[in-house]
Amino acid sequence: MYENRLVSSTLPYSALEMRQRGGGYGKKSGRSKRWREMLKLPPVSQCRELRHSIEKDYSSLCDKQPIGRLLFRQFCDTKYDLKGCIEFLDAVGEYEVTADEDQRSYGLQVFNTFFSVESAVPLPEIPSRVLRECWLKLKENPDKDVFEECTSFVHYYLSGEPFEEYLESPYFSRFLQWKWLERQPVTKNTFRNYRVLGKGGFGEVCACQVRATGRMYACKKLEKKRIKKRKGEAMALNEKRMLEKVHSRFVVSLSYTYETKDSLCLVLTIMNGGDLKFHIHNLGNPGFDEQRAIFYAAELCCGLEDLQKERIVYRKFKEKVKREEVERRVKKDTEEYSKKFSEDSKSICKMLLTKNPKHRLGCKAGAVEVKGHPVFKDINFKRLEANMLDPPFCPDVSMLPREEQSVPRQGVQEHSDFPADTGSVPQAVYCKDILDIEQFSTVRGVYLDTNDDMFYGQFATGCVSIPWQNEMIESGCFNDINKDEFDENTVLNLEEKMHYQVPKKKRGFFYRLLRRGGCISSGPSEKEELPPRL
Repeated sequence: MYENRLVSSTLPYSALEMRQRGGGYGKKSGRSKRWREMLKLPPVSQCRELRHSIEKDYSSLCDKQPIGRLLFRQFCDTKYDLKGCIEFLDAVGEYEVTADEDQRSYGLQVFNTFFSVESAVPLPEIPSRVLRECWLKLKENPDKDVFEECTSFVHYYLSGEPFEEYLESPYFSRFLQWKWLERQPVTKNTFRNYRVLGKGGFGEVCACQVRATGRMYACKKLEKKRIKKRKGEAMALNEKRMLEKVHSRFVVSLSYTYETKDSLCLVLTIMNGGDLKFHIHNLGNPGFDEQRAIFYAAELCCGLEDLQKERIVYRKFKEKVKREEVERRVKKDTEEYSKKFSEDSKSICKMLLTKNPKHRLGCKAGAVEVKGHPVFKDINFKRLEANMLDPPFCPDVSMLPREEQSVPRQGVQEHSDFPADTGSVPQAVYCKDILDIEQFSTVRGVYLDTNDDMFYGQFATGCVSIPWQNEMIESGCFNDINKDEFDENTVLNLEEKMHYQVPKKKRGFFYRLLRRGGCISSGPSEKEELPPRL
């Protein structure tokens, strides 16, 4: 989590991201002209070892991993009895993000579609007790989790024989090809690097772009000598492991780690909204209006909940006073509130800052208790978590044609967060000017040796699975590659059915002349007719 933190507003895809999602390469998508070569899938035979070593876990392969989830659903779409299961799970997903006022009617519609006597949708058997309870909740007091037990039965069914059948299908073979690609080494040449955005504890944070997909990120560079001088190896490794463990819309995600000669690099989500502190102090009147603050507080609540689900405690302590003084204020001082605070805002602050920890809001039921406070009465958390609520602020990502810009370029843009080869730049940039970002001093008297290599090996592990797979899907690369290659190259069974075409030998002029005269048979030899197994 880098120091010059970027605002995590849950925005619809920005204009830049929408361009990245488009197919093709070049100015429209930001992809390299060689993107297909960079993302070339291996032959299935090259995935033999991976096929045997990968953990055959339904939840991981078919639900948590985005590419695995997509391919499993494509497999189910080819089976009439499984297609109904996917349709039901999708309908429940839609129900969970339905607006509160439409919840009951849509829930009853889902129930009648899949569980009524007249329903023709094939689903695994669900106990009548579960269906009865589901119906009563929908009629009396519907909530977002009313179908939870029903979906558990469907997933349990899919994790059995259908999952075993999927593992023998061409769809799983294709998943292994993408998994192999995901595990390839990551280096500085994977990215284009752009302007500095801010500073972290051990080095600069700059904007970067994946050459193959055009996706923009923030690269946090940890200088090796600075880490060693401060004995920060354990802290850096701990940060890396925590970030790759958490996959939340409300927490900066780690997508890649790699090393250069001088630095260890964390490639993180870039938030084009800019630095929160910059917004508070530099745009308009200081501070936010209450509704905007409540929206950000709701997002923070979701982010902290996701961290706590992974048993991660997040503390950010940067007060410029002694620790003892901070503890005294927390334990003894009574907070004072501005007249701008509503009664609900004062209430939640007082309940979260109650002196006795056992009586604080959230100490019993966690985030659910906090989300239920009246200050959040206008926040639909399911829709917030699904990125379906309009935020109170959207960054200005409207684009001007490149030819209208007079930006000096020497490999790094001086006035834009975004790359020169995407064809245009945003009209507004929400971070400090490069000249205002303080430079790091040179570290002297520290020398790197082979004893440091073990730490670097633990840190620089390449792609982080879920963010990388999301990038492949959202950039359009997954669809573009699958559309071109799936039917031709994927096989049903590696051991029994993997063949390749034998290339035809080039024939000379005299061979072609004699064949036309009937002196040479035009039929293939026995060797050519039977391609060898891989």
